Amino acid sequence: MTYQVKKSDDEWRDELSSDEFAVLRQAATERPWTGELLDEQREGIYRCKACSAELFRSTTKFDSHCGWPSFYDPSSSDAVELITDSTLGMVRTEVRCANCGSHLGHVFDDAPQTPTGDRYCMNSISLEFESAE
Repeated sequence: MTYQVKKSDDEWRDELSSDEFAVLRQAATERPWTGELLDEQREGIYRCKACSAELFRSTTKFDSHCGWPSFYDPSSSDAVELITDSTLGMVRTEVRCANCGSHLGHVFDDAPQTPTGDRYCMNSISLEFESAE
C-alpha cells in the first residue's frame, strides 16, 4: 500500500519518543493495563499518534477486559489497513494506520457482544485522543 505520509526512520525517530517509535514503526506492543487511554470514557475521536489521521470514535469503544483500548469498528472503512501477521507462531490480523502505515495493534473476531463481532485491540501509545468537549 502507498501511504500519504512518507518519512524515513530518522524522521520518525525525531518526531516520536523511543517507546512510540518501537510500537508505531517497529510493531512492538505496550504492556497490558498500562496505556493512558484504556479507561478513557469521554466522547471524542482517536487519532494516529504519528500522523493525526482519524481512526476510531468513542462511540465504538468498549471494555473488552483485554488490557488495551478496544473498538468494534474504525471511523471509516479506509481509516485502517489490515495485514496478515504470522509472527509469534500464530496467524493474526495486524491493524495499521492507512495514512502513514504505523502499527496500531491487532483485530480479533472474538467480540460477539458488539455489532460487528470484532475487537480492534489497540496500543494506547499509538493513539491520541481528541475530546469532543
